[in-house]
Amino acid sequence: MEEEIEKLKIPVGNGKIFKNIEEAVSDVHDGAKLLVGGFGLCGIPENLIAAILKKGSKDLTLVSNNAGVEDFGLGILLKEHRIKRMIASYVGENSEFERQYLSGQLEVELTPQVML
Repeated sequence: MEEEIEKLKIPVGNGKIFKNIEEAVSDVHDGAKLLVGGFGLCGIPENLIAAILKKGSKDLTLVSNNAGVEDFGLGILLKEHRIKRMIASYVGENSEFERQYLSGQLEVELTPQVML
């Protein structure tokens, strides 16, 4: 059983202060769960999203207010099929999200905003 569990990587740096975004996402493994800030398309961590895309992490579970739009925000990760499960309160502006959900490629849990 232990052989099946992916070994977690030790974060680069001291775990609090990183020299660059690559160090900050160095321990984001396949299947990780990430809580992503922002509201709508405002205040989202664009650099984090780009770094995760570049790193290649996949099968992610993301918890966020929304799923972005097709070509911005979390929509960038959706478009590349990096998200396996999405926990959000609003998903109405992303047609790629709709397509993946209706085809069974994306698991979805809708949660009231007060619970996020």
